[in-house]
Amino acid sequence: YVAHPVCGPSRAALLTGKYPHRYGAQDNLPPHHPHFGIPTDQTFLSTVLKQTGYQTGIVGKWHLGEGDEFVPNRRGFDFFYGFLSSGHSYFPARYKKAYRAAVKRGEKNISATITPLSRNGETANETEYLTDAFSREACEFVQRSSESADPFFLYLAYNAPHSPIEAKEDDIASLKGISDPKRRKYAAMVVAIDRGVGRVVEQLKQSGDFENTLIIFMSDNGGKAGKSANNGPLRGGKRWVTEGGYRVPMFMHWPQKIEPRKFEHPVLALDFFPTLSRLAGADVSQPDKLDGKDIWDDLTQQRNPHPDELIGVMSHRDGYSDAAGRWNDWKVVREKQKPWALYHLPSDIGERKNVAAKHPERLHEMVSKVKLWSDTHQKPKWLYSAQQTQQWKKNNLPYFANTFDMERADQSDAKNDQDKKKVEIKVD
Repeated sequence: YVAHPVCGPSRAALLTGKYPHRYGAQDNLPPHHPHFGIPTDQTFLSTVLKQTGYQTGIVGKWHLGEGDEFVPNRRGFDFFYGFLSSGHSYFPARYKKAYRAAVKRGEKNISATITPLSRNGETANETEYLTDAFSREACEFVQRSSESADPFFLYLAYNAPHSPIEAKEDDIASLKGISDPKRRKYAAMVVAIDRGVGRVVEQLKQSGDFENTLIIFMSDNGGKAGKSANNGPLRGGKRWVTEGGYRVPMFMHWPQKIEPRKFEHPVLALDFFPTLSRLAGADVSQPDKLDGKDIWDDLTQQRNPHPDELIGVMSHRDGYSDAAGRWNDWKVVREKQKPWALYHLPSDIGERKNVAAKHPERLHEMVSKVKLWSDTHQKPKWLYSAQQTQQWKKNNLPYFANTFDMERADQSDAKNDQDKKKVEIKVD
């Protein structure tokens, strides 16, 4: 499970080991607001590993802040190649042309999807399809790092298959068995990721580091439902708090340490900060407790790392908040202002059979746990759009009192709700 069904908050949680809701980062950063970013009092995994003697690099998407104090090179990364925003076009010839035209028109806030890439803060002149370019840069980082006696940490943050949906013609042509042209193009973007991972693995082998390198592969959130993604058998997708929104594919590969097998228990993206820090011999004691935990012994001994622990998720939507929580085999869900539902995941991974009426006590107990978790949240320090901001002000969102009512929330009641967590957000 990632910590949020949206990319920016999910990536923030991965690098901090904490739910983004705890420090006001539970929504994507708005474009053209360099004063917003993951608070600098939050320690990143990259900083901890760098202090332990690791060479640290990030290639690809950042989306954790564009201001000088928020960029990768100020957050523990020695090397950065990529872009700072939420998304980017994939073909340089196209986005460079569009960027030049925007500059010529005198646009002040040019779309970040067409701006030049950055190499350690300097403009980069890219010529390759973006996914292939990131794979190239990742391989070069591995090659350079292998020449040093110091270990390395690489955060290879592909943006594919994030929109815009753009794929190479050769990759599209290789998937003639997919009849839906939109699905075929989407899948072709994934083919480029597969190719890139293969290139990185081959570079590790050439550098003699493959056997003793831990590779973790995962997504930041579920695929966007209705946009050619398929999260089956899970229900929902990006932004949803059903399993399809934040339960993602993940594997770990370390030939010297891990036997090939399937791990049947929940693993959290939040767990990687303390787990990798421990493996690196770093001191992870912090004044502000991590939400993840060191799960290495559980992984190697096939134990559940999170027995009797709440795995919470919350996604603020337009006018309301979706929330859910897993406790062992059970999960409660509130989505789209519908009544709270209860699901038994081992027998209903698709969350199709609401058994709340059969287990009312369990339902109430688990909703109470999710509410208690929500009490640790801060108000968002930003929202993605000015429209969202105005809506939050108008409706006094997130009106948690209504979110955790056991009856269906009424929209008119929500407007009158005087919740203690009243939110006022300013976007200049």
